[in-house]
Amino acid sequence: MRYLFEIAYKGTHYHGWQRQKNATTVQEVVEETLSTLLREPTAIVASGRTDTGVHCVQQFFHIETDKEVSTDLIYAINNFLPADIAIRNIESIKDDGHARFSALNRKYEYRIHTEKDPFQEKLSYYYHRPLNIKTMNEAAALLLGRKDFESFSRVKTEVNNFFCDITEAYWEINNVHLIFHIRANRFLRGMVRAIVGTLLQVGLGKIAVEQTEIIISAKNRKKAGAAAPAHGLFLTEVCYPSEIFNH
Repeated sequence: MRYLFEIAYKGTHYHGWQRQKNATTVQEVVEETLSTLLREPTAIVASGRTDTGVHCVQQFFHIETDKEVSTDLIYAINNFLPADIAIRNIESIKDDGHARFSALNRKYEYRIHTEKDPFQEKLSYYYHRPLNIKTMNEAAALLLGRKDFESFSRVKTEVNNFFCDITEAYWEINNVHLIFHIRANRFLRGMVRAIVGTLLQVGLGKIAVEQTEIIISAKNRKKAGAAAPAHGLFLTEVCYPSEIFNH
């Protein structure tokens, strides 16, 4: 049977999602916990990877096992997992359902606070320089659609192409908090942080709004702004078609 797990985690103490040698990752911790509870080696396949320090409100992974798994397992898993990782839900999916390839779209938020706040430490980027949110939103609107986003991708990334279809990209302001919302069918490595870094330059007046299109068409990472810090980034939503679930 194949099961889809919903998971949330605070990425501060992890070297990202994916297993690595000589570094603690979310995948490693979860796989070891499930292997212990199910009493069999259990590999997990995620909807995507997050980098070191990036947080996750909603992520999914699937496992395959001959054992019957129900939501009763959630309490046991969470008892074993550290405080900064939590399983939210478990659902049975069809054999061709896949955490990564079945996902329709993903959404990220990048969170900024403009006044020093000790309670936002490692959960939001403290950025006190004045920003023009209007021009940042004008530039963000130019990201919409299916385009080649190589200029915002980490270099030496092994992908077949750099095309992503962005359906949502805008800044929301709430008093001293800024949130950048972005949704797409897929994201490249480092893409959201590179976009945020570039839009901050627009907000400072260092990059003109119309230059955004020039940066995209250049297909050159050096043309875009520096990546914003990882700790302000949250994966917040992954959407799946209802057909993959065994309802």
